[in-house]
Amino acid sequence: MADFSDIIDQQQMKEHMQNALKTGKVSHAYIISGENEAGKEYIARIFAKALQCQHRKNEGDYIEACNECPSCIKALSENHPDIITITHDKPNSIGVDDIREKLRDDVVIRPYESDYKIYIIPEGEKMTVAAQNALLKTLEEPPAYIVMIILTNNINAFLPTIISRCIVLPMKPARDEAITKFLMETCKIVDYKAMVCASFARGNVGKAISLASNERFENLKNETIELVGKLKNLEIYDIMNRVHAILEPEEEDSKTAKKGIDLVALEDFMDVLLFLFRDMLVYKATGEDVHLIFTDKVSYISSVTKTTTYEGIDRIIKNMETAKNRISSNVNIDLALELMLLGIKECL
Repeated sequence: MADFSDIIDQQQMKEHMQNALKTGKVSHAYIISGENEAGKEYIARIFAKALQCQHRKNEGDYIEACNECPSCIKALSENHPDIITITHDKPNSIGVDDIREKLRDDVVIRPYESDYKIYIIPEGEKMTVAAQNALLKTLEEPPAYIVMIILTNNINAFLPTIISRCIVLPMKPARDEAITKFLMETCKIVDYKAMVCASFARGNVGKAISLASNERFENLKNETIELVGKLKNLEIYDIMNRVHAILEPEEEDSKTAKKGIDLVALEDFMDVLLFLFRDMLVYKATGEDVHLIFTDKVSYISSVTKTTTYEGIDRIIKNMETAKNRISSNVNIDLALELMLLGIKECL
């Protein structure tokens, strides 16, 4: 039974929604903008449930839905007749017919049992220009009972006329400490693993949850750090064979794969290396493990920092940034990784 108190950080957004609930001044249209997996629909449904609740209550710092009235029960089961999710048949676009049939032609029908008729539009950036123009006609003259909540990972995909008629609520990265606490208390993740997942998620709560339950990520992290520990004794041929084994796509036809490399895994691989050498810098400077991300690898980090210089670690990090730039510029991935790993080997 998710409520406002369960939303991690996002204070500005919560304050705006709370003010709407308190004053009854609810906008006809909102755009919640944020990364994939950040929790946009999660927040939209909490807001929608509270708007429709028949017996809202003050609980702690928030006005919350009661979670007990008939409206809340239907909202919780995603079976509320006045909370409508706009779906689309084509995976990569929301067409004009989707908006006309499921929203524009439907808004003339009054709510069945609530004060509001709420439309949630996931992946709003996929609306075609024609679909946005169809939506615009409703935005220009909305019935008093209509609330539209458009979710997007790309605010720039919308026509200026759409944005100007909506309240835009951008999601901010959640704090690592808040995500770590959530993973430990709610998901029962051990402390060091929760810290790693929070760091890698970069403020994206959904991604942190996904990483925490992702066995492949845990294996990738351990295999990458193990590879670094063996670099000195490996030839480049063996190094690249191990890299390909770590980054091998789970499925041959994976949409995230390129030339036998899973691009999502590649991003995680580079991040593991970056955080590992960042930990080495911190440990070399302080001699303490309290600020490390990989606290479960402190013994290895300590041993490396005894023989590696600040300049060497700094050079490794700069080589990694160069490799990232080369990969993003479509330079051969294997070549970029070879040069980077040879540079790491020389500095260790």
